[in-house]
Amino acid sequence: MTAPTVNEELFPGLIAFPDDHRGRPLPTWAMIRTRIMELRKRRGLMVALIAVNIGIPALYLSIRLITHAVAPKSYGPAGGYDSFSNLVAGVMFIFGFIVAATLGCTAGSVDLSEGVFRHSVVTGRSRIALYLARIPAGLAIVIPIVAAGFVLVCAVCVFAAPTKLNYQGVTVPSGLSRTQFVTWAQQNSQAVDCQFPYRGPVDLFPTCGPPGGNGAVIITKGGATMHRATPAQMKTLAVEVANQNYLNYSQTFLSPPVKLMIQSGLWLELETIIGFVVGLGLGSLMGSRTVPTVLMIILEIVLTPILSVAHIPHLINVQRGVVGLATAHLEPTGLPSVFGGHGPGANGIIPESTAVAVLVIVGWLVVWTALGVWRMATRDV
Repeated sequence: MTAPTVNEELFPGLIAFPDDHRGRPLPTWAMIRTRIMELRKRRGLMVALIAVNIGIPALYLSIRLITHAVAPKSYGPAGGYDSFSNLVAGVMFIFGFIVAATLGCTAGSVDLSEGVFRHSVVTGRSRIALYLARIPAGLAIVIPIVAAGFVLVCAVCVFAAPTKLNYQGVTVPSGLSRTQFVTWAQQNSQAVDCQFPYRGPVDLFPTCGPPGGNGAVIITKGGATMHRATPAQMKTLAVEVANQNYLNYSQTFLSPPVKLMIQSGLWLELETIIGFVVGLGLGSLMGSRTVPTVLMIILEIVLTPILSVAHIPHLINVQRGVVGLATAHLEPTGLPSVFGGHGPGANGIIPESTAVAVLVIVGWLVVWTALGVWRMATRDV
């Protein structure tokens, strides 16, 4: 049996005192909760997060609801698939990343900016644990805010969706199969031939507007001639036009489908996590908030769109390492591309496999976390 030490003899109560795990690298719940309170007390930052993620979509949808209620013939319904896709891909994707990065840069430098880094270190807590505690703390704040804004958008876009589907300026029944869509096109051949986009040789002139008589000859400025289509030829052309347009039509909805809303919500939260973790690492590495925040905004708004579409010789693989391009390749089908065009990969975006995109995202999260931990562990007090 081991003899008791001097401390155990003088202070027998210390033997039963629980280990507080001060030197362990994993943060405790108390540390995480303290970081949450530390960030929440920055009221200006919290107001900005709520205003951008919830306020901007709410203001946009409120204006549309009011204008439609006042003048329904001039202004369409506030909700629907178009409003949902434009808000998610055009507003919430970009601003969600920016506000998450801003919060991350703040969390990574708050100890230094407030002059309490020394006090945090002298408590005996592991510096790694002090850094890692900021990740769940920050995500516990920004993820619910982004989710609240997204739920608001989904609710309005579903319950205030239009009752009639408008495709290429023509009212079309929604949810038709390809066969049903072709049959409908034959029955509405004039609207289909005149207003739907068509790619192919044209040697017939569709009857668009007041008919000039079947079989009439139209002489163009170049001297070429085209015959005005007969009703039978109009229906034949409508079948071809309908087949070319069915894919785009099938991706157009009155209200966003449940599957698309779930996928879009997870995609937005992924972008939020990336923005926060990278911002946290950069803020910790540089020891300030302003400059890292500016750099993160430049990355999202300037560099990522350029590097995602510009094919630079011998640097394609470097461009594939941009986290914004990787996230864009995981964009749910049915949303307009965040860099233009319709759907991921459109408008000349540099091709990249899903596996590579996932590896790039994981790499960014791991590398920036490691850099932040390293700077925290080596910083002088």
